[in-house]
Amino acid sequence: MKPLQSNNGWFSNTRSDILSGMTVAVALIPEAIAFSILAGVSPMVGLYASFCIAVVTAIAGGRPGMISAATGAMALLVGGLVLQHGVEYLFAATVLAGIIQILMGMLKLGGFITFLPQPVMTGFVNALAILIFMAQLVHFKGQGWLMYGLVALTLVIIYTVPRFTKAVPSALVAIIVVSVLSIALNLNVSTVGDMGEITAALPMFHLPQAPFTLETLWIILPYSLSLAVVGLLESLMTATLIDDITGTGSDKNREAKGQGLANVVTGFFGGMAGCAMIGQSMVNMKSGGRTRMSTLVSGIFLLFLILVLGDVVKQIPMAALVGVMIMVCISTFEWGSLPSLVRVPLSDALVMIVTVVTVVVTDNLSIGVLFGVLLSALTFAWKIASIRLTIQEAHASTTYTVTGQLFFGTTSHFIQEFRYDSDPAEVSIDFSHSHVWDQSAVNAIAKVIGKYRERGTKVTITGLNEDSNRLVQRVGLALSGEH
Repeated sequence: MKPLQSNNGWFSNTRSDILSGMTVAVALIPEAIAFSILAGVSPMVGLYASFCIAVVTAIAGGRPGMISAATGAMALLVGGLVLQHGVEYLFAATVLAGIIQILMGMLKLGGFITFLPQPVMTGFVNALAILIFMAQLVHFKGQGWLMYGLVALTLVIIYTVPRFTKAVPSALVAIIVVSVLSIALNLNVSTVGDMGEITAALPMFHLPQAPFTLETLWIILPYSLSLAVVGLLESLMTATLIDDITGTGSDKNREAKGQGLANVVTGFFGGMAGCAMIGQSMVNMKSGGRTRMSTLVSGIFLLFLILVLGDVVKQIPMAALVGVMIMVCISTFEWGSLPSLVRVPLSDALVMIVTVVTVVVTDNLSIGVLFGVLLSALTFAWKIASIRLTIQEAHASTTYTVTGQLFFGTTSHFIQEFRYDSDPAEVSIDFSHSHVWDQSAVNAIAKVIGKYRERGTKVTITGLNEDSNRLVQRVGLALSGEH
């Protein structure tokens, strides 16, 4: 996929990028605070992480317009580490996770994202929309009709403003209008300030105060590996989703290295590990953000909000931000996938449903994707695990024509299909309509030849394509001639 020129330049979409970045920054604050609480650390740890990661990935990442920051998936992974060893070990684990991600990018592991089947991607997107919606329900707890009214007003503004103007993101207009209304009327509703304490302080360079020993390494390594894999998976899947939305490409291996560098930096500046934020990335897309400028602005404006407008930010009603995220849910969910369930193959429909259900039940996108990929692999293996032998008999010879894929899943049936005792003195096995895939397949052919040799039968192998013959030669069995 060839990237569009508009996504390559920093200043090709400046006005929209600045406004969308500002919108995202406001939406990042309650998320970062909530994830910090989930990880068992100060809200400022999540806020510092969101600033550092957004700025670094804007420069070093491989997907323009994608928003990366502190995330719930990463927070869930480090809760035990913080509880048992303290926040300094979290910083060390974050740095190590970043180093691992950089190595993964250097090894070009980002390309493996292309192996994700479409049903898994669809299930991933739909599950994401459901999770985002479910995450908003907690904000309604203990709130009255006023909360519902403000959320409804936010949605009305979001969907009405674009009919009159698209010069300003409707989500930003909604946040400003609902906030001004709430503050002016002194409405008794939940605000950002109720989520956690925000202090006006710059992030400072800080070496993790954990012993530089092998014991420390063995403590943080399992957490760092989990952070690296989960973070990279979510980032690459988000990048793929944005690729589809914008019709542009991205460099997945550069993204892996960029995410790694961002985690190294945030670990040294008192932040927790992070990755791409799908919800905030969708806010950016819906608000018109497209280039690296939007990601950079989201990070810088977030720091500006913390340092300069902290008192104002604390008064923003959560209803406005909940309304924005509900809009994201509605626009993210692939509604067309529901009627398509009766049209696509049953196996594809099952993969999508399993992915969605697993993600929602476990509240973990990575586990759901893993289950979906495994199920896709199993269904694919089942589809191709059939092989057929057609027999042509002559006076003094028999020809077996093999049709289908010969690999570890079909070797047993392949071996059993030959009539070893009743065949004549000459047997030919034709692979013109087959492909030999692995060592198991080569060994199966060797076993068939061995059985015939025991009976004094001459065997000829024909029709091997170039790849199959190369594999046979590499394994060390010369099967292309007579035996």
